[in-house]
Amino acid sequence: MQRVIEGTRPRVVVVGGGFAGFSALRHLQRHLAPDVADLVLVNPTDYLLYSPLLPEVATGVVEARHIAVSLRRALPRVRLLLGRVTGVDLAARTVQVQPVAGAGEPAGLTWDRLVLVPGSVTRQVPVPGVPEHGRGLKTLVEAVFLRDHLLQQLDLADAQPDTPDGRAERRALLTVVAVGAGYTGTEVVAQTQRWLRTIERRWDRTRAGDVRWILVDAASAVLPELGPDLGRRALDLLRRRGVDVRLGTAVASADETAVRLTDGTTVATRTLLWGVGVVASPLIGELGLPTRRGRLVVDETLGVPGHPDVWSAGDAAAVPDLAARRAGGEPPDTPPTAQHAQRQGTVLGRNVAASLGVGCPRAYRHRDLGLVADLGGWDAVAKPLGVPLTGPLAKVVTRGYHLYALPAMANRVRVATDWLFQTVLPPESTQLSVVRLEDARLAAAQGVAPAPTRSGDEPAVSSGS
Repeated sequence: MQRVIEGTRPRVVVVGGGFAGFSALRHLQRHLAPDVADLVLVNPTDYLLYSPLLPEVATGVVEARHIAVSLRRALPRVRLLLGRVTGVDLAARTVQVQPVAGAGEPAGLTWDRLVLVPGSVTRQVPVPGVPEHGRGLKTLVEAVFLRDHLLQQLDLADAQPDTPDGRAERRALLTVVAVGAGYTGTEVVAQTQRWLRTIERRWDRTRAGDVRWILVDAASAVLPELGPDLGRRALDLLRRRGVDVRLGTAVASADETAVRLTDGTTVATRTLLWGVGVVASPLIGELGLPTRRGRLVVDETLGVPGHPDVWSAGDAAAVPDLAARRAGGEPPDTPPTAQHAQRQGTVLGRNVAASLGVGCPRAYRHRDLGLVADLGGWDAVAKPLGVPLTGPLAKVVTRGYHLYALPAMANRVRVATDWLFQTVLPPESTQLSVVRLEDARLAAAQGVAPAPTRSGDEPAVSSGS
């Protein structure tokens, strides 16, 4: 018989410790007295990952732990259960929690208020070979693996004999195919290429210029979220650096030795980076509740219609963007970015508190502060408050925004110190080899298999975070 965890005070259960869940719980622990409600968080890790800086982890600029905000330290009043929610019974008011390996037996957890913020997972499309051979960049495991993998490929290429077969193998080892010209794909290609130039003396016979970079996207622009002007500037920068950018092109299939593209070419490679955006956690598709483009439908107060004690926000929810309401029409959904998730979490926390008699509920309304993209070195593009910026000024704005958005002072100091050390110390080029290949596959990073996409209910895609 399944064990059921119960309590005496009203219990607020938050599913997911990302930006939205973290911000909601931080508001609740600040504004609810301890005797008003018990706060419980179910999350597979004991940290909040500041994912916008994952490309800098992959290039060794920032230490991995420095973008992982300790949930136990930041949320001392919250009971943290390390595990994944595998099912939700809205009628019985319980969630089924599968603990992480070795942490205990599966259990049912009762709730009085339920906050569904499980976030998103890397989007996969039904392309043969991609789940097995593609590498994402949405988790710390993936970022650390990618860094070691690239160093290993250059090590292997440097050791190839000068024979026809050796030269062919060397070319394949030195070819990187990246899919997705949004934030993830563009930033990781730009930053990684720049990083390899700073450490190219690590090898005897290989230089960073020998690495062939191919960036493909089915869309017609790079970084479309930043607008056509900044997108063109980013595209021009990539091409000046020698990146082969192929727009209007997708992956047809992949295996361990090559990637076949829809433009009819076959690229021999050992590295396929997958950064085509995100979809809501598979848990959302199992709830039996209305969704829009794969995300859970909520109202302007982030409540789930028909369920007054259930809320959702962040990448998993289709939140109406009241600040972007079009004249005479329905508001669009907010994009799945960290900026919106953080602010939605604060509003969500306020509305949960209001349901417990503390404060008044309010609708979510936030005008986007702008978007930033770090392209390595002193190159960046940014659009703060609608003002387009490039070059060093954009770089300063980009780093300033990340320090502002990191939700813990200790992490801000550590990241700022990493950036400082980067300017005065030799770049880091050590290969740690601490992540197993199977743990870095796209399916492993998702934790659970994604729900199949239904015709007419396509998931929302975002290359941003």
